Amino acid sequence: MVAGLSGFTLVRNAVRLDYPIVPAIRSLLEVCDEVVVNVGRSDDDTRGLVTGIGDPRVRVLDTEWDFSRGSEVLAIETQRALDACRGRWGLYIQADEVLHQDGAASIARAVAECEADARVEGLLVNYLHFYGGFDTIATSRRWYRREVRCVRLGAGVRSYRDAQGFRVGPERRRVAARPTDAVMFHYGWATSAEATHQKHEAAKAIYSWAESRARIERAQARGDLEWVPLLRPFTGEHPRAAREWIAGRAHRARGRIGPRDFRLDYLRTYLSDWIERATGHRLFEYRNYRVV
Repeated sequence: MVAGLSGFTLVRNAVRLDYPIVPAIRSLLEVCDEVVVNVGRSDDDTRGLVTGIGDPRVRVLDTEWDFSRGSEVLAIETQRALDACRGRWGLYIQADEVLHQDGAASIARAVAECEADARVEGLLVNYLHFYGGFDTIATSRRWYRREVRCVRLGAGVRSYRDAQGFRVGPERRRVAARPTDAVMFHYGWATSAEATHQKHEAAKAIYSWAESRARIERAQARGDLEWVPLLRPFTGEHPRAAREWIAGRAHRARGRIGPRDFRLDYLRTYLSDWIERATGHRLFEYRNYRVV
């Protein structure tokens, strides 16, 4: 446990969308003094799911989300949770993510090391993106490989755009961040076809402009997840907080990826991957941060 470290997240319709929100929160409780959960008004018993954890460190904010703001609503509601944190640092997790327990220990060490260094505004975690099951990861450059997930509170850090990352101050400059060995397991595209369909339906309310809505509808019509290049097998261990949740879903998540469909423009993807594996550098990588 790290004194002064708050966890925060947001969630809505976790039952219908089959989010691992309970494992997500439990993974933060490995290291946090408190976990603030912004629970949007839901069509299911998401609130009961969260309060059923039964840990006094979990603090629920009951909220109503304004979807007329489009994808900005995610940043607004993430910020609401961040602002309610009482610690000196805030550890953020999304509802479909679980922090590996070794990562919790890595975050704890990094917070202690950076506490006195005011240059450090955030900490980076690494990502594994599961796709079409719990034994396959997506590794191409369209999937971010690291992101700021722990931020110094009171330093002007704010949730940005659709809440994937953070920026600092009114000028929205990139967060000055330090890498860690922490690994976040992202399960958003790993579960059943029905859960994926429901997530697409929910996405229409958030990404409502015509081009995005058309893309979502094409994905729904396809049914299976689209095959993408650079899918790789995962042979490691899932976070202990997620293992029971995974055990109840693994049989429904298999075999959901459509047929291989190689296109000429994928050559750039493979070339970029070859360069990254040879040099450790991802060309033209989008970053919400700068490393200090």
